[in-house]
Amino acid sequence: MRMPRVGLLALAGGLALSQLPLAAKGAGESSPAMDVARQLNQAFIQVADKVSPAVVVIRVAHKPDYASLDEGDNPFFEMLPELRRHMEDQLKKRRQRQSSREPIYDGQGSGVVISEDGYILTNRHVVDGAEKIRVHLKDGTEFEDVEIKGVDPQSDVAVLKVNAKGLKAARLADSSKTRVGEFAIAIGAPFELDYSVTFGHVSAKGRRIFSDQVMMDQDFLQTDASINPGNSGGPLVNIDGEVIGINTLIRGMRTGIGFAIPANLAKEVADQLIKEGKFTRAWLGIGIGNLSDLKDFRETVSITKEGVVVSNILKGGPAADSDLRPADIITAVDGKSIATVQNLKSEIRTKPIGQPVTLDVVRGDKRMKIKINPAEVPDRDTQVVRHKVQPPPDSAFLGIKVQALTKDLAEQFDAELTDGVIVTEVEAGSVAEREGILPGEIITDLNRHKVSNVKEFKEALKTADLKKGVLINLIGEGGRRFAHLKDSGD
Repeated sequence: MRMPRVGLLALAGGLALSQLPLAAKGAGESSPAMDVARQLNQAFIQVADKVSPAVVVIRVAHKPDYASLDEGDNPFFEMLPELRRHMEDQLKKRRQRQSSREPIYDGQGSGVVISEDGYILTNRHVVDGAEKIRVHLKDGTEFEDVEIKGVDPQSDVAVLKVNAKGLKAARLADSSKTRVGEFAIAIGAPFELDYSVTFGHVSAKGRRIFSDQVMMDQDFLQTDASINPGNSGGPLVNIDGEVIGINTLIRGMRTGIGFAIPANLAKEVADQLIKEGKFTRAWLGIGIGNLSDLKDFRETVSITKEGVVVSNILKGGPAADSDLRPADIITAVDGKSIATVQNLKSEIRTKPIGQPVTLDVVRGDKRMKIKINPAEVPDRDTQVVRHKVQPPPDSAFLGIKVQALTKDLAEQFDAELTDGVIVTEVEAGSVAEREGILPGEIITDLNRHKVSNVKEFKEALKTADLKKGVLINLIGEGGRRFAHLKDSGD
């Protein structure tokens, strides 16, 4: 028997057409489901009306970037000097025309007013290299005398200032309370289409964005609200019209994967840029990794299952002279629990420079507190310091030879003269080689037993079990670190 086809109506109430009152089927008539849909529709309209007056369109005229003709020993110019003179003349004329013409606005982005007296939050990459900036509001008001109050390359936050009073300012939400799945509405100027509104959801929180050499020092909100070139710097808002993030990145066109700087971090950075002109970060000078990501190492830890593992301590960094050691597990900062790398970074980032912080640390089966004075992050891009988990080794031997550390050996390997034994050889294909142990590194501890000489090293090795893993602390060119050597059993 052929069953009749039944159409389903996918509305907010999720009701089948057959479940709706007959009045809903008539044009212009109402039903509970249609009322909910209309209310949701009206909510989006109200959000757009509420926030759009605080959104700005930013147009940027970039500084000219004419290439130099200084080619050194380029044989092409040596053979054709007349061509070089001609090109130099043309370049000179172009520069003269450039100096006399009006700026060409060849870049565009978005921003959001965060104070009535004219402070505007946007992305650093929107205004990078700007010669002149023009800002206009939805009501047609335009500002040409725009000042860059400060930029922060790592977070990609910039603050602009226009000379105005009584502007409509957006309200910044507490982004820590933003929840995955809630509505997210993006407002900006994609593809020069000013004041476009798109909506979707918060797809994820805590996303990490890495490049090959550096990493941004914060996590991101991920959204499927359509974000395109020109949206950068504009607000991502919730259903209450509060800014939960500043749109900054997309992963491919039309992928439904966009990223926004959480409002809490954007405000934190903006406040300091307005006050100081730059954002100062504190750091400890350590390499770190999530304990939850280090399966083999986690099996050696009995008194905590959450925390951040110190993989190495950088030479000359704030932690270098502290009691912190590689393989320590940080579980709290000034009494606040720490479970992930991002937790630790967020807590340390805004600590006062030079004032001690107290770390709760697990070392083996002991708990302790260690004080460190954070220093300012060096004025360069933050190097990516990741705890790399090596594949399990296939050798049953450590694969290293050690000797007593003498002055001659220290000079030969350009090593530090300290307590410990020096690695003089590393066997190819061994567990040690796979973990990156190098000749010239100094072993100071083995399975948390102090090693001052070869005898102590051999004694400690007697109880070592590669099936369970061997923990070695080392001092090398880059500072202190640890290696966890374990046999895969193959």
